[in-house]
Amino acid sequence: MPLSLVPAPSYAAPRVSVVIPTYNEAKNLPHVFGLLPADVHEVIVVDGRSVDDTVAVARSLRPDVTIVLQNRRGKGNAMACGFAAVTGDIVVMLDADGSADPREIPLFVQALVDGADFAKGTRFAAGGGSSDITGLRAWGNRWLNRAANVLFGTRYTDLCYGYNAFWAHCLDALELDATDRHTESKLWGDGFEIETLINTRVAKAGLRITEVGSFEFERIHGSSNLNTWRDGLRVLRALVVERVNGKGTHVPVTRATTPAPAPVPALAPVVLLPTPRLAPVVVPAAV
Repeated sequence: MPLSLVPAPSYAAPRVSVVIPTYNEAKNLPHVFGLLPADVHEVIVVDGRSVDDTVAVARSLRPDVTIVLQNRRGKGNAMACGFAAVTGDIVVMLDADGSADPREIPLFVQALVDGADFAKGTRFAAGGGSSDITGLRAWGNRWLNRAANVLFGTRYTDLCYGYNAFWAHCLDALELDATDRHTESKLWGDGFEIETLINTRVAKAGLRITEVGSFEFERIHGSSNLNTWRDGLRVLRALVVERVNGKGTHVPVTRATTPAPAPVPALAPVVLLPTPRLAPVVVPAAV
């Protein structure tokens, strides 16, 4: 049965969980946190063991922040660990470098409330734009869009943009691995290919997809790890791999019937188990 036929939970006021992967983003977090809507249910910072004050800054800016330590390397692993700690109804993927505008979150939420399962941010639709993308990256993105749309029957206009939101009951369909494998090696999906995996798996699962215009700004502090050719080839490989594998066809159990995670002790790190296959480590605040 397509995921779009699985009844989504009905919420009068959906609780929004914002998942933010970080690595040495202490200087950028004040800007990002300062623009978050006041009614966000929870902010989950997934840290890749930063060597600056990222975690301390996050706690000082928002004492109720949830800190999760990713168990491998890469943005994909960070997102998977963050998703596993979500307790809200809607999940928002937000970068920590200031390139995505948190003030756009209500636009994504409204798109979901209006009937979409997955709200895909795009720089190339009404209301969108970028002060950061280069001509080469735009050209590559355009051809990757075409490839994805042919392979998966989608109508994406911005495959490589990572600002997205979706209902939490759809998490199972993504089939992401946040299990601690006791290795530092990256697994498939642990890197920047995560966004392509998500985009293709929601399509294969039959989710109702809509696009939301979004403006991309330049990174405020620090330098990006993005490499146009390397990451472009990684996205192309992801399209091919995801076309032939069986990931993304799992019909999820709605989050309305999923047991709530166990309470977090004040001092001891704990393992949250929202589902049996995921085990992120949540770091409690110091007393």
